[in-house]
Amino acid sequence: MFPLNPKHMPKSVASLISDYASSLISAYASITALGMLFHAVVKELKDLIPQWVRSYIYLKVQNYFFKPPPNDHLTLVIKQTSGIVLNEVYEKVDVYLGAKISPSDTRLELSKTYRQKTISLAIEKRGQVVKDTFDDIELQWCYIAKSNKSSKTNNSPAADDEEVKHHCGFELTFNKKHKSKEMDSYMPYVFAQANSIRQREKVLKLYCSANYSSSRSSIDLVHPATFDTVAMEPELKKMIIDDLDRFLERRELYKKVGKAWKRGYLLYGPPGTGKSSLIAAIANYLKFDIYDLELSSMFSNSDLRRVLLSTTNRSIVVIEDIDCSVKINNRETAMSSKTATPGYPASKFTLSGLLNFIDGLWSCCGDERIIIFTTNHKDKLDPALLRPGRMDVHIHLSYCTPNGFRTLASNYLGIHESNPHHICGEIESLIESTEVTPAAVAEALMKSDDADVVLEGLVKFLKEKKAADDELKKAKKADEERTKAAKEQGTNKAERQERDEDVSTNCEKNWQKREATF
Repeated sequence: MFPLNPKHMPKSVASLISDYASSLISAYASITALGMLFHAVVKELKDLIPQWVRSYIYLKVQNYFFKPPPNDHLTLVIKQTSGIVLNEVYEKVDVYLGAKISPSDTRLELSKTYRQKTISLAIEKRGQVVKDTFDDIELQWCYIAKSNKSSKTNNSPAADDEEVKHHCGFELTFNKKHKSKEMDSYMPYVFAQANSIRQREKVLKLYCSANYSSSRSSIDLVHPATFDTVAMEPELKKMIIDDLDRFLERRELYKKVGKAWKRGYLLYGPPGTGKSSLIAAIANYLKFDIYDLELSSMFSNSDLRRVLLSTTNRSIVVIEDIDCSVKINNRETAMSSKTATPGYPASKFTLSGLLNFIDGLWSCCGDERIIIFTTNHKDKLDPALLRPGRMDVHIHLSYCTPNGFRTLASNYLGIHESNPHHICGEIESLIESTEVTPAAVAEALMKSDDADVVLEGLVKFLKEKKAADDELKKAKKADEERTKAAKEQGTNKAERQERDEDVSTNCEKNWQKREATF
């Protein structure tokens, strides 16, 4: 190591350091002078060259030296509004993303409306990035919200205030090479998922139409009946569910064969066998609204058409007690003015109008519809209503069966096959030999909270019902025998009277012959 003091250095080294320092000082002076000259030139050019030219040159130089890497991603912007109307794509995406909750989410949103039964949990979209995957393609959703301030008009009393306008939307980012697939497959998938979510959260409606006055009202359908609570045979229940599922899946098939996308059900059986509960269970299963049609309030076929046009898709049209709700006229005649109710016009509602509503031209005014007729007496219906293609499925709801009782016992008392009650066997035997409706059994099961008391009371009720039915059958049989005997006695009396008349006639004829001979 050489000492730092130049006096102790060799002359050759000291001269080299001195020359190097002089070179550095000269170079620094030259660079400083050049910089000052360049600064002066730039200052002069800045005054001579317009601002837009300088910006253009600056941008070109920046792009040349600092060229960004090529961007292989595409971003789709989905605004909340399209012009002055709401953007349907935004609404579908909002519903779809609200249900995509993952463990990595740090902000969630709780909400509940007065019509909802439970609290809804969804993603708080503001400030979060939601990642999604579709067919192994990575996608990224981002919620955007911008606020623009615009001054109010001078005519406003608060002209100095500013009005804040919020612009909301979503941004979808993905690789450019998947653009066609995202537009053709992913967005329809988002729409389908959003529709499914809304359908699950839908509040069902029960519409009641006063058709002649052209008014319609509705209430929320909050009926607790489901296929799990309806008392019927398991095989019949499974058949109905499978038929409903096939109906929902066969849209393209109905279109292919040229039929309106509808299904007709005829529910028949004694009163109290669960026809109305089954309708509510079907509505809850399908998430369809119900339109309850009162045929007695219709005075013409045009009233029925007007009601049909007011119904929506994915709905159930119900006509209860069709055999006695209204006197349906045949195809040629209508109710005369003499038999019409005073103050109301004569009814011109005909059977042909109802048939046209079921499977005629007017039946195609809407898709995905269920038409349900109920009756207590199937044999009283016009055969034209029962023709294939009108009421597709005939469902007989009979008296309570052992399987139906097990369902009711599970619903009301919590008694299952895994923990049966010792009285249930006797009850099932009595039910097999007694004509009792599920409604009567359900009423008996609600008389106490004690299962022993309730079941003992049900046994007593069934025995009394069976004894009363046996007495009624005996009385009916005796009455039929008396009627038959009276008819036979009347027949014998008529025969004797006819024989006497024949004898008298023959005697008179013989006497006339004798008089003619003499």
